[in-house]
Amino acid sequence: MIHDGDRIAVGVSGGHDSLTLLWFLQHRLSHIPIHYEIFPIYIDPGFDRNMGELLKAHCLQWGLHLHVDITCHGILAHSPENRENPCFLCSRLRRKRLFEIADASGCRKLALGHTRDDIIETLFLNICYAGSICTMKPSQEFFHGKYTVVRPLAFADAEDVRNFARQQHFPVFENACPTSRISKRKEIKEMLNRLYVSNPNVKGNIFRALSHVRPEYLLKDAFK
Repeated sequence: MIHDGDRIAVGVSGGHDSLTLLWFLQHRLSHIPIHYEIFPIYIDPGFDRNMGELLKAHCLQWGLHLHVDITCHGILAHSPENRENPCFLCSRLRRKRLFEIADASGCRKLALGHTRDDIIETLFLNICYAGSICTMKPSQEFFHGKYTVVRPLAFADAEDVRNFARQQHFPVFENACPTSRISKRKEIKEMLNRLYVSNPNVKGNIFRALSHVRPEYLLKDAFK
């Protein structure tokens, strides 16, 4: 995912996943034979303008200078004209802005803190609400290879990441988004958690299934 000489934009949200990713990317530099640059970015969605300054102060403790970009993406996504799916629009606008800032800063790689749980949840979100079988990849090229999105925590369990963040005493930043507790992703997460409780093998089986696809048993052109 990462090579010597890379300049890597890192999406920082304030959650334990992105802070854990940022910590590992910075910490491992003193233990590996290659060097890369880290450029952390926080896209402020417009709900809590103090968040960026708090995150910036925390990153400085790690010797990192956080780029804070003030937007109204969250406000726009929750406007009366877009009540049906605010998360989709907000996420799309945030990702677009991350690419723009990465490009202007000379970064050709963008690191995001998605875990194994996020990859599974995205699969079910796309099945249930987009009618397609697809999800995020640990390393994924965009715009004909101009940029590569890497997800170094893709094979890590979300609970392990949360435990690590607590052990390291990372600060807790509250999500100010008004739909964070009632989003479609949260519904999918709760559904999956019920399955995981019923059988501890379910999560691993779903994740393995993503690399064990049997196209001959899928419908082809059934709705054309």
